[in-house]
Amino acid sequence: MTPPTSQQQLYRFLEDRFTCAQACTECARACAVRASFVDPDGTEHQERVRRLGIMCAEVCDATCRALGEENRQDEEGMRVRVEWCRSVCLECARAFDAHPGAESAAATCRACADACADFLKMLE
Repeated sequence: MTPPTSQQQLYRFLEDRFTCAQACTECARACAVRASFVDPDGTEHQERVRRLGIMCAEVCDATCRALGEENRQDEEGMRVRVEWCRSVCLECARAFDAHPGAESAAATCRACADACADFLKMLE
């Protein structure tokens, strides 16, 4: 990540980072709640949805914590973590799309993926 060269670039970087972290928090919460509604002894599809929801919640939570750290972070490590989060959120959203009643959680996953993509653009 190239250090911001102006006050405006620094502000935008911090704003995008915060927006991404906030979206990750919302997604983690939505995925955890949605996963708790799925019967762990249900069909193979239900089990996949439940597992993806749990994984997405864990990935989003870890990404939010990493984005919230004050210290300088490895640029490549941050990029990989945020890209991983974006990818997991999209996969989870697709799984939720096929699960009745999970439309809101799918939308939250997509919003998080979008926020991650925006932050990744800032890192370029």
